[in-house]
Amino acid sequence: MTESSAVADGPAQAPGARVAAVGVRVVRSAAAYVALTKPRIIELLLVTTVPTMILAAGGLPSIGLVLATLVGGTAAAGSANTLNCVLDRDIDSVMNRTKRRPLVTGEVSPRAATVFGVALGIGAVAWFWVLVNAVAALLSLAAILLYVVGYTMLLKRRTPQNIVWGGIAGCMPVLIGWSAVTGSLAWAPVALFLVIFFWTPPHYWPLSMRFRRDYAQAGVPMLPVVAGEVRVAVEMVVYTVAMVAASLALVPLAGMSWVYAAVATVLGAWFTAQVVGLLVRARRAGGKLGEMKVFHHSITYLTLLFVAVSVDPFLPV
Repeated sequence: MTESSAVADGPAQAPGARVAAVGVRVVRSAAAYVALTKPRIIELLLVTTVPTMILAAGGLPSIGLVLATLVGGTAAAGSANTLNCVLDRDIDSVMNRTKRRPLVTGEVSPRAATVFGVALGIGAVAWFWVLVNAVAALLSLAAILLYVVGYTMLLKRRTPQNIVWGGIAGCMPVLIGWSAVTGSLAWAPVALFLVIFFWTPPHYWPLSMRFRRDYAQAGVPMLPVVAGEVRVAVEMVVYTVAMVAASLALVPLAGMSWVYAAVATVLGAWFTAQVVGLLVRARRAGGKLGEMKVFHHSITYLTLLFVAVSVDPFLPV
């Protein structure tokens, strides 16, 4: 190739390179905005929504309604999580677990993230209002406000019980799912609400134990930061027992079969044993707690319990 032909080829290749560079930037920017919504948390929330809708319908609700509820729920949760990232960006920057979040690295500006979060929230409420019903819309608004104002702004940095009461926002998807189908509420979704409410501390406190130093450095008074391991484990046992009781209360409240009752009992006994094991290990000074094992088992428990909820309406018993 001659020098003149190489020069001639240069301008022809440059636009393609520029387009590719723009494409890479767009993909990275989109990924950063998605990261702000905390997709893994949303996934766990949605695991509870569809089974509740199936229970409310006594079978399969319409696919259109399920999709509309999932889209709205994803947008509402994404809004709350994004605004949480905006408000917590100062402490995220000093915690190893969160220091790579987009607002900390500068991939997204606080103003842009705020606009994105508010837009998602408004869109979610409007979506529910138009495509689902007013009750689901109001509950989705309540969930956003509970997480952003109640947990992030008021509780998180002020009380060791922050995750207990702040966790109410994470219980809202079951109420939203039930109301999406029925247009109202009943005692059955309240029982499911309580299952998640009591599940939250034994789910989140093991993670707080693992990242105790991070929270302490950030000045966040999670219970494992301000209390000893034994006390935290004892409270986890209490909440776990209450959670199992709430899961069994669903049997008379929703007319669940003996199959669900058996599954809820076995799962409850299994997870209670995991938490009691953590308490036993906490009392042995210097030993390994295995807190992350309990954390992962809590996700398994909730997932399998709600699978049982979704299957029960189809059983011929």
